Amino acid sequence: MTPYTFPNLLTALRIALIPVIVGLFYLPYGWGDILACTLFAIAGITDTLDGYFARRSGQVSRLGAFLDPVADKLIVATALVLIVSRDHIWYVTLTAAVIIGREIAISALREWMAEIGARQKVAVSSLGKFKTIAQIVGLSMMLFYQDLWGLPIYRMGLALTVLAAVLTLWSMVIYLRAAWPELSANTRS
Repeated sequence: MTPYTFPNLLTALRIALIPVIVGLFYLPYGWGDILACTLFAIAGITDTLDGYFARRSGQVSRLGAFLDPVADKLIVATALVLIVSRDHIWYVTLTAAVIIGREIAISALREWMAEIGARQKVAVSSLGKFKTIAQIVGLSMMLFYQDLWGLPIYRMGLALTVLAAVLTLWSMVIYLRAAWPELSANTRS
């Protein structure tokens, strides 16, 4: 199968949008935030679509299975770093550190579990999908930054992102509990 499938191209688009979002975020015009938010939201939507199209069209590939989580983590980490660069209040920074730290820990856990043949024990759960939705919507709102029709969009986005951080920790506990028998097993030679 060619690596140039529609689902893989959607994933590659998500990665290619990262420098564009960064550039727009730092423009000294209010519309830069709006465009950065819009592209980040589009990238979040492609996260759902690439997997859907891959499964539906039978184009699931090793490349796609590798690139999809990499793209997700890169774009979320980039958005968090951008937001912290603008609003470096301790609770915004802590929220970003929790989300990025959990992603690193769970990625390492999944890699290790795959090495020992137990990857399915730490497969993505429905809680993880709900966390992703809260995270993408919350970060999009925080990137938007401005109030809209009198609504405090940034603060609403922050609340969703904090909820995502709580769900992130909760799902990490679930994954660690599932992996605990393997993690705590004595090594035999």
